[in-house]
Amino acid sequence: MTNPLPHALAALPLLGWFIHSLWLSRRLSAARRDPLTGLATRAAFTARAHRALRRPGASVLLLDLDRFKQVNDTFGHAAGDALLTAVGERLAQWSADHDGFAGRLGGDEFAAVVHVDDERASAHLADLSRRLSEPVQLGHRAVVPRASIGICRPTDRPSAPLSKRLRAADEAMYTAKSLGSWWRPASGHNTYATANGRRVGRPGTRHAAPTP
Repeated sequence: MTNPLPHALAALPLLGWFIHSLWLSRRLSAARRDPLTGLATRAAFTARAHRALRRPGASVLLLDLDRFKQVNDTFGHAAGDALLTAVGERLAQWSADHDGFAGRLGGDEFAAVVHVDDERASAHLADLSRRLSEPVQLGHRAVVPRASIGICRPTDRPSAPLSKRLRAADEAMYTAKSLGSWWRPASGHNTYATANGRRVGRPGTRHAAPTP
């Protein structure tokens, strides 16, 4: 009878390599995902968005939650995390429904790359706002999330790179916030100077120049 031990010993290095590769793959996958919402991290979203914008018809969307700090201050950070998780799940599903994907850029700020009809952008974003505004149960209380949304459609910045589209969506989002409306297209009047695609005064923005 053939002794199986030599064969088993010979297979050990291959098994070890397989286990290490599986562990490394899972670590890399986890590094690309925000641990709270499961969405892509800023770096992972940016890398994927660069590739996605090579395809015609892609729109870049930015949103952040209105009065999110009040939720943290009133209900605690655990409740704030639950709210962010719910918003992330809803944005991910809406993005997938529009042939796209979403990411969490940090804090209460999210981004997405989607394919929506320019002429029906308002209707599409109204649907997103409706989904995001469904109440979230936080303990014994229900909180209704509110978000300000900015979108840069292909016709707003034709052939522009990701950085310029993010900047346009960022400006549009804060124009919507300042006007008290829930969304704004990048083609609208932008009132905020930006630096490196970020609104002046936002985290990561130390120096700014007027918007060209």
